[in-house]
Amino acid sequence: MTTLIRAQGPRELLAYVPFRLGYRPQDSVVLVGLRPPRGRIGLVVRVDVADAADVEHGPQLARSVVGHLAADGARRVVLVVYSDAPLRAAGVAAARVRAAVEHCREAAEPHHGPVEAWVVSSTGWYALDCAEDDCCPPEGRSLRELESSEVGAHMVLSGAALADSREEALRIPPAGADARRRAARAARRVRDRARSVAAGDDVASRVAARVSALALWRTAVAQVVARDRARDGGPVDDGAGAAVPAATVLGRLAAGLESVPVRDAVLLSLVPGTDDLPDRTVRGGDVDAGTGRAIAAVVDPGAGLAPDPAVTGPARAVLEGVVAHAPRGSTAPALTLLALVAWWHGDGGRARRRLAEALAEDPTYRLALLLASALDAGVPPGWVRADACADTHDVG
Repeated sequence: MTTLIRAQGPRELLAYVPFRLGYRPQDSVVLVGLRPPRGRIGLVVRVDVADAADVEHGPQLARSVVGHLAADGARRVVLVVYSDAPLRAAGVAAARVRAAVEHCREAAEPHHGPVEAWVVSSTGWYALDCAEDDCCPPEGRSLRELESSEVGAHMVLSGAALADSREEALRIPPAGADARRRAARAARRVRDRARSVAAGDDVASRVAARVSALALWRTAVAQVVARDRARDGGPVDDGAGAAVPAATVLGRLAAGLESVPVRDAVLLSLVPGTDDLPDRTVRGGDVDAGTGRAIAAVVDPGAGLAPDPAVTGPARAVLEGVVAHAPRGSTAPALTLLALVAWWHGDGGRARRRLAEALAEDPTYRLALLLASALDAGVPPGWVRADACADTHDVG
C-alpha cells in the first residue's frame, strides 16, 4: 500500500519533500498539508516563486492551493522555500520570495493557524523567521543533515532517485531509433490483422485478439516484476527505472491498447478486488460499465481503494515503455492510463503532464477528458478523501 510519512520535525520533512516531488525544486514554494492527528503528510503542492509573488494573481493562486490542501484534510500547513536569494538581506530577489511566502501565509493562516516557513538553498537549510546564527547560521545548516535523516536514508535505500529538474522528472525519454522502428513494425502488424478481422463478421476472432492483448499485457508486467526482483532482491519499486519488455512487445501493446475494451481491462487489472472483470471486459462485457466501476473504485471515498505500488509500479514501467517506443500519435491510451495512475497516487503534477500529452495526440480521447475534468475540479482520489473524513472524525 502507499507509504505513510509523518512530519516528525523539519529535518525529516525537508528530506522528504524532494522525493515526494521526484526532483529537486528551484525557485519554488512548496506547500505541505499535514493531516491530524499526528501530522501525517498529505497533499504536497509546488508553485513557482514568481507566480506566488505576483501582486495581482499570487494571492488567488495561494488561496486555490490552500483550498486543495483543505479538501485533502490538512489541519496544518508548512511552507518550504527553495531559493538562493539572500533572504536575510534587502534586495529585489529577497523581496520577491518574501512576497510569495506572505501570500501563502495570508491564505493559510485564517484556517490552519500559524504557518512555519523553511528555506532550502544550494548551501544549506534554515527557518525563514529565525535570526539566531547559533540555530540557523547565515549559510544555513548543512544539507548533509537532510541526506542523513531517517527519511532520506529510507528513500535512498528503497531505490528512490531524484531528478535535477521538474522537466527531467516528468519526461519519458524516447527509445533508440532501432527499437522504435521494431516497435512500429510490430504495431503495424497488429493493426493490419485487426483491420482484416474487422472487415469480416468473425466476432470470435475479434474477441480472441483482445484476449491475446490482455495476456500480452500480463506477461509484460510479470517480466518487469521478475527482472526487478532479480536485480534488487526485494519488492518492486514505484515504476521509475524498472526494466521493460522487448520493443516488439511494447509495439504490440501500443496497438492493443487502442482497443477500448483492452485499455479498460488493463485499468481494471490495477484495481484491487476486480477479480475476473478484466477478462470479462475483453470478452465483450459492458465497456462503459466496466470503466465506470473502475473509476468509481478509485474516485468514490465510500470505497476508498488506495493504489498498491506492487501492482501500479510494474504497470507504470510497461506503460512508459510503450510511450517511449510507440510512434507519435498512437500513445494516447498509454498516456491516459499513466495519468490515472499518477492521479491515484496523488501526483497531480505528473497526471496533468500525461493528460496534456495524451490530449495533444488525441483531443477527443474520452477517458483523458474525463480525468482532466476531475483534475480541473480539484477532485482527489477516493482513498485520500476517505482518509481526510476519517481523520476529521477521529479528532472531533
